[in-house]
Amino acid sequence: MPSTNEIRAAFLDYFASHGHQIVPSSSLVPRNDPTLLFTNAGMVQFKNVFTGQETRPYSRATTAQKVVRAGGKHNDLDNVGYTARHHTFFEMMGNFSFGDYFKPLAIELAWNLVTRDFGLPKEKLLVTVFSEDEEAASLWKQIAGLTDDRIIRIPTSDNFWRMGDVGPCGPCSEIFYDHGPDVPGGPPGSPDEDGDRFVEIWNLVFMQFFEDPPGVRSPLPRPSIDTGLGLERFAAILQGKRDNYDTDTFRALIIASADATSQAPDGLFKASHRIIADHLRSTAFLIADGVLPSKDGRGYVLRRIMRRAMRHLHMMGTTEPVFYKLLPALIQQMGAAYPELGQAAPLIRETMRGEEERFKVMLGRGLSLLADETEQLPAGGALPGDVAFRLYDTFGFPLDLTQDALRGSGHTVDVDGFEASMKVQRDRARAAWSGSGDAAIETVWFEARDRFGATEFLGYGTEDVEAEVQFIVVGNAAVSEAGVGAEVAVLLNQTPFYGESGGQVGDTGEITAPGVRIAVSDTQKKLGDLLVHYGTVTEGTLKTGMAVRAVVDHRRRSAIRAHHSATHLLHEALRRRLGEHVTQKGSLNAPDRLRFDVSQPRPITREELDEIEAEVNARIRANTPVTTRIMAPADASAEGAMALFGEKYGDEVRVVSMGGADEAGGKPGWSVELCGGTHVGRTGDIGLFRIASESGVSAGVRRIEAVAGEAAEAVAVANEQRLVQMAAMMKVTIAEVPERLATLLEERRVMEKRISDLQRKVAMGGTAETAAETIAGIPFVGRNVGDTSPRELKGLAETIGKQTGPGVVALVSTADGKGSVVVSVNPALPSSLDAVTLVRAASAALGGKGGGGRRDMAQAGGPDIGAADAALNAVRAGIEAAVQG
Repeated sequence: MPSTNEIRAAFLDYFASHGHQIVPSSSLVPRNDPTLLFTNAGMVQFKNVFTGQETRPYSRATTAQKVVRAGGKHNDLDNVGYTARHHTFFEMMGNFSFGDYFKPLAIELAWNLVTRDFGLPKEKLLVTVFSEDEEAASLWKQIAGLTDDRIIRIPTSDNFWRMGDVGPCGPCSEIFYDHGPDVPGGPPGSPDEDGDRFVEIWNLVFMQFFEDPPGVRSPLPRPSIDTGLGLERFAAILQGKRDNYDTDTFRALIIASADATSQAPDGLFKASHRIIADHLRSTAFLIADGVLPSKDGRGYVLRRIMRRAMRHLHMMGTTEPVFYKLLPALIQQMGAAYPELGQAAPLIRETMRGEEERFKVMLGRGLSLLADETEQLPAGGALPGDVAFRLYDTFGFPLDLTQDALRGSGHTVDVDGFEASMKVQRDRARAAWSGSGDAAIETVWFEARDRFGATEFLGYGTEDVEAEVQFIVVGNAAVSEAGVGAEVAVLLNQTPFYGESGGQVGDTGEITAPGVRIAVSDTQKKLGDLLVHYGTVTEGTLKTGMAVRAVVDHRRRSAIRAHHSATHLLHEALRRRLGEHVTQKGSLNAPDRLRFDVSQPRPITREELDEIEAEVNARIRANTPVTTRIMAPADASAEGAMALFGEKYGDEVRVVSMGGADEAGGKPGWSVELCGGTHVGRTGDIGLFRIASESGVSAGVRRIEAVAGEAAEAVAVANEQRLVQMAAMMKVTIAEVPERLATLLEERRVMEKRISDLQRKVAMGGTAETAAETIAGIPFVGRNVGDTSPRELKGLAETIGKQTGPGVVALVSTADGKGSVVVSVNPALPSSLDAVTLVRAASAALGGKGGGGRRDMAQAGGPDIGAADAALNAVRAGIEAAVQG
């Protein structure tokens, strides 16, 4: 019985032996389709090849593609764990022809692999074809020897594939496996087709038409093939199973879950173990491809997946984080085929543990609320939408998690009510969803790429190059020439200008020819290897075919290089000081600063930052060479080079080493990273490094901002100048500034206390006993206390009140150019005497409105500082009115 890993390898080797290029799986985050949240099919990375916008050095390919379907149209989340074949993560095996072979060879290759190499009985197989595709039906008869009763013609769109409303399209042909009459279900196209007897294992798409406009089709000049075989369901068949979760890979993960929770794998919590096994795969692969849990977009979908798994672990009695402990079992099963799992293991583990710790804090209370609300529902009743929203808003329960929690009780959720309660959040999520894909690449640059090929970048060794103008774009259209004032995008055959990527900003400078000048304001990458110069024609007329000189702004480039090299040293210092879970999550290397975002679950302390800064500066002072090598990705990884997970690397990568030898670590340098950016020649060229700030960006991500080189020197000089100014004002040396400043602060504290004491004495009349007048038999002290701080008034009123006995105290301050008044009423006085009423009368006299507090103490204010005495008189009148009233 072949293992899943053996099946995957056999599939790829089979097609490689038939002239197909084995292409690694692309990232789960699509790079060429703005409409997709995640890669959901094997053909996604080849989409532009099929549309003719991109060419590859091969015409046949085969892949084992990572796929996630957990959002939008392709969403299998709710069914995961409860059916035999639904997953959020799965592997799509495929073979592709880009205008090479078509239906005959596609059918032959598929049939021979399934029946000859994998040994499935022919009598167990049947196929579907599009009802109008008689060619495919005939080929199945000729090649496979299938009879008409085992070739089912489907007239619906199920067997006609479209890339979109406009674009390549064509009929499909699916291969089904028959589990036998003892399994419920009918053949495809029948009323019982949703049963489990007949399982689709392979879909062959014959891309032979171009549809534009919708409904109008014309033959493609180079028909192509796109196939998809689900590895999990195919492995189940080859391993004699009827359930994907009974295959070797899933079984190993389920056993790991059972061991971690001490719950039987096939007992009461069978579905929970299956959900955890599936969600473990999605979680680990998404994090490895650069997605972190968050409130929006891809990160939100990841968080939903993680929290569903964590809730099921909680249901099985786990009290501490467990999910991350299952990662070794996954790496053991799939790490050989997908080495990014092992490379990203520290980040995956730390992210899983941190998320589960945060969720467990809320989970118990949320489930308690859900249980209380459910007990009040009638049998089969729906949970009110506002309750579901509270679970979401307060406890972080996505709607589907609440629905999943209610699944066994027979209750549903009032989804309409939930939606009404979270309209604002839903609108925001929609906005995030619509913008979740990468920006569409302009069609015009595909034309340029096909015509001219990649731009040759010479900027590692020079900043001044002779080149030829190949392509000029003004607006969105290609032009042959552009005159003074035109905003242009220019493509050269070779350039020293670095295009923005990897966190490094694009170069600026100028492109010149006799009588012609273009001020280059930015350089961007298109299609991965086109370097496009954006700027303004300031002199003459630029024309295609023109010989020009391209010169980079040297000072700006030098400053950028210093910051980029400092970022590498900073990255390594962070990992060595904080741990290997620290991974780059975003960066900016600009001429005036660097910004570095890293995966880190807690704030970095000042002491840690000081140590990290000192380590970076020590590496700079060592002035060791910065070396670069071109290597195969696998060789670079074997030598310990750090890659950015989720980044797409070619057949060769640039490995940058710096910071001196690392003999203990067995690496060619203290810091070793895959990087296409520009760097200093020696670490000493960085000059100086200073950390400016550290802050949080999102859950599990911290941001460090720093300066290097001239920018760091400028900061140091500015700080030195400030110290010199402070020392001069204090009439001491710079070394004596801290001590002198401490003395001044202490003197100020003592002086402020003395002033406060004096103001208190003045307010109290300067005597130990404060004289009080009598109004309607009530002792009253009223004072205009001048510049006494309003914050002192209540304390003064309390002190005076204790000396005068049961009475009323009113104090007015005119500090800071506005009137403030406090009225204190002894609680022993009649209830008709209310401090709030009295203070509002005083406030009105000051030109203010309102006032508030308690019956015994209230405060108010007003703008008229000249009415202090009037305010006190208003209090006197109020006392008299209250007593006599």
